[in-house]
Amino acid sequence: MNRQKLRGKWDQTKGLAREFWGELTGDDLNFIAGQRDRLIGRLEAKYQLSRSEAEMQVELFERKIFSAEKASRLH
Repeated sequence: MNRQKLRGKWDQTKGLAREFWGELTGDDLNFIAGQRDRLIGRLEAKYQLSRSEAEMQVELFERKIFSAEKASRLH
């Protein structure tokens, strides 16, 4: 996954991030600003996850977003 891709699509996907992780606030999402490391850090803090658990969740989120994006381009 291209980290720049998440940052570039952040305005479109931050609502989905909030659905995925309901405890993230608007302030959290603004702070994260599409930066993967910031997202991982916030997930560690908010959900008391280990770094590897937070990274796995972010990977799942990225796959979900970008696979949906690919599917919409095919139709």
